[in-house]
Amino acid sequence: QVQLVESGGGLVQAGGSLRLSCTASGRTGSVYAMAWFRQAPGEEREFVANIRWISGTTYYADSVKGRFTISRDNAKNTLYLQMNSLKPEDTAVYLCAACYTRVQAVCAKDASMSYWGKGTLVTVSS
Repeated sequence: QVQLVESGGGLVQAGGSLRLSCTASGRTGSVYAMAWFRQAPGEEREFVANIRWISGTTYYADSVKGRFTISRDNAKNTLYLQMNSLKPEDTAVYLCAACYTRVQAVCAKDASMSYWGKGTLVTVSS
């Protein structure tokens, strides 16, 4: 079992920044990649970014490329998402997830994720 807890969400004006954190606990040793997804009201869950836990190789959705940065601190078992130049359309609940499938592109599909956090709400005002 892996437990994931997100934090760092809040209300920010368009153009502003936020940094989200996701702390992992439990049996994290076999995790291949960690990812951020988001879900806006009335919308389907959407992939944001993932990172291979050992190598640090990153992969982004086109909608956030150049604005968001995913990173991790292995020693702290913590995943981060630095979000800059935020737009109102970035408003969503942001969830972190853990993936064991050893193909990074597959770890961009929500059906591939084995564990999920409960999410943290990000609201971007115009």
